[in-house]
Amino acid sequence: MMSRHLDLADSSARSPLNHGSRRTPALLSVIIPCYNEEDVIGETIKRLRSFCASLTDLDVELIFVDDGSRDRTRTLLKGFASEDARIKLICFARNFGHQIAVTAGIDAARGDAVVLIDADLQDPPEVILQMVEKWREGYDVVYGTRTERPGESRFKLATARSFYRLLNRLSEVPIPLDTGDFRLMSRDVVTTLNAMPERDRFVRGMVSWVGFNQIALPYRRAERFAGESKYPLRKMIRFATDGILSFSSKPLQISVAMGMTSATMAILGIFYALAMRLFTDIWVEGWTALMIAVLFLGGVQLISVGILGEYIGRIYNEIKGRPLYVVTEYVGFKAEGPASSRSPVVQSL
Repeated sequence: MMSRHLDLADSSARSPLNHGSRRTPALLSVIIPCYNEEDVIGETIKRLRSFCASLTDLDVELIFVDDGSRDRTRTLLKGFASEDARIKLICFARNFGHQIAVTAGIDAARGDAVVLIDADLQDPPEVILQMVEKWREGYDVVYGTRTERPGESRFKLATARSFYRLLNRLSEVPIPLDTGDFRLMSRDVVTTLNAMPERDRFVRGMVSWVGFNQIALPYRRAERFAGESKYPLRKMIRFATDGILSFSSKPLQISVAMGMTSATMAILGIFYALAMRLFTDIWVEGWTALMIAVLFLGGVQLISVGILGEYIGRIYNEIKGRPLYVVTEYVGFKAEGPASSRSPVVQSL
């Protein structure tokens, strides 16, 4: 048993990654969040093992995070972990969401470099080799940029493109276009991320915020090997909302501007009605104009209150101070346990 959020990793003892002189790292951690991936997990393990075999000068740990799967994903992963000491498993008590699963993996990782990759094989594990090469050149973050996205609908492609461009217009920190969470990060970046306690996590934005030496790595994204996307429209909207509200206060400024615009229009309307009454024989009348004005002002008010409510809701979630995630067991970590954990109960098997 270990206390909450323990920092046990000492990767610097193995191979310190100083910016002045980088030595060959001793350990590469690969984080793979999973949710109902029983149809693809066997092929994922196969591809990752093949990738590991090509790394002759690196040790690798494969950290799978089961995000409360309802199928046989957890059972299959436990079987693989019992056969391969490189495979480790974090089991959530329930579904906490993709970004939280990624965070739990980052917390537990002991590597001198940490890679994030999904289990669906849309991001080819073989690309990690190129990321490692860039890292050895001195880059702290190597993020994958999708040049092609076969198998995805035009609607998803259009909405994703629009989201990233809108986010960059609103965000105070530039976030690379057409990227996901597929990336390699140095230990310095991981340590900085672990010091960021916010609950509404948008990992790709957080990595952009921390800075350091970053570079893009273009690659062709593959079609999903099996199963279905875990990001339906509802989750995509929620994810986009989290990204925008976590990295920009401009929605509040927009609501203020909308309020001032509507107030200005109302004042101009009053002056227009008075002028027509005082200087002409025409009286501005009609329920239509009145209802349009009422509905317009009401709509602006509701939008503004909704935006304000989203920010207040995030403050409420932060001050409750609940654990970011709850882990039932850590499998394959042995006595040393995970590098750190935010779960109140940490049981390492």
